[in-house]
Amino acid sequence: MQRIKKFFSDIIREMRKVSWPKRGELTRSTLTVLSTVVFFAAFFAVLDLGISKLIRLILE
Repeated sequence: MQRIKKFFSDIIREMRKVSWPKRGELTRSTLTVLSTVVFFAAFFAVLDLGISKLIRLILE
């Protein structure tokens, strides 16, 4: 039981040391991630469409 208490005590101590991002930094990072995901989703959708049409062309 003592080990469990020490474990959670250590977690609390370490969480106090964490440098949390400011609101602006968090917003910029979130927008960067979302725009990157949208870009790559569109890129791979176009690539998939092109490969599908190429394969259909070859098989017909």
